[in-house]
Amino acid sequence: MNNDLNSIGINKKPSDTTVVVAMSGGVDSSTVAGIMKKEGYKVIGITLKLYDDGKEIAASKQCCSGQDIMDAKRVADKLNIEHKILYYQNKFKQGVINNFVDSYLKGETPIPCVQCNQTVKFRDLFEVSKELKADALITGHYVKSITLNKETNMYRAKDENRDQSYFLFNTTKEQLNYLRFPLGGMLKNETREIAKELNLNVADKPDSQDICFVPNGDYASVIQKFKPESFKKGNIKNLDGKIIGVHDGIINFTIGQRKGIKVSDKDPLYVLEINSDKNEITVGPRENLGKKIISLNKLNLLSDPKEFKEEIFVKVRSTGKLLDAKVNFKANNTAKVKLKLSEDGISPGQACVFYKKDNFGLKVLGGGWIKN
Repeated sequence: MNNDLNSIGINKKPSDTTVVVAMSGGVDSSTVAGIMKKEGYKVIGITLKLYDDGKEIAASKQCCSGQDIMDAKRVADKLNIEHKILYYQNKFKQGVINNFVDSYLKGETPIPCVQCNQTVKFRDLFEVSKELKADALITGHYVKSITLNKETNMYRAKDENRDQSYFLFNTTKEQLNYLRFPLGGMLKNETREIAKELNLNVADKPDSQDICFVPNGDYASVIQKFKPESFKKGNIKNLDGKIIGVHDGIINFTIGQRKGIKVSDKDPLYVLEINSDKNEITVGPRENLGKKIISLNKLNLLSDPKEFKEEIFVKVRSTGKLLDAKVNFKANNTAKVKLKLSEDGISPGQACVFYKKDNFGLKVLGGGWIKN
């Protein structure tokens, strides 16, 4: 072990090390900025303004709202660190919101937080940090990164209830080598304790729960705003192809949904398939929801394909459990995943993230987007 490395693994004194901290205005990123400052690093806090929020959005439990920007500014003033606000509304609309809307119109269930990390946070903010000649970009995400022989790998966080590795599967190796995640080895209550010790005004601030540009979880209103013509009525069919009802737009449905179908049957009905080309929904009993084979595209691998020779674990939704699986790589950056046991409600547009246990914990091997 090199004793000359500082706490973030760089061969410099903290006082000679410049770090950019992505400050969202929440307790996690604010605490990280405080830790870095306390340890003697040169800290530049950067907050991204990602969308123009109305009053009804600013008051909800979302990240990156106007209130959050003010909170980040107050924390930076308290810590006496440099603070910049980057106005990324156009980048965010192109890279995240447009993708979110288009994905729903294709009958998918998108994850905008992955797109946000992939584009404005880790691509654009990465470039800005390099331009500022920072030695590292630091975030408040709950993931662990471990560097051996100048190679950094990502692991599930110590606090499994807070772990955000699923949302970061699309991080590149170059980005991983530059990123640092100081909270990966902490529990959330420890983070809040540090924030209180640092006397930060956000120590008791509630966590953001909603997608930042979706007020109160009402994603249909976002699609209504950007693509009002997308609410077209269409047929609801059963597994025999018989029309048993009419829907008000496929964007109101996700795979595995039970409530809101508005079709009665002797047994509960679930959404089994969404066909955007025909503007149709297929519904049926729960036993038809289970799937064992998943097709993926747009893979991002963080490990050598040799690590996939034996069985690994996958997650097919952010809140899902780890599933035993085998991965077979195909041409054009695609793969087939075979699950040991069938899983309900697997939805196109979500991510399938690969994990494997080793001596350091649960390692993120990469992932891909669920196609069908």
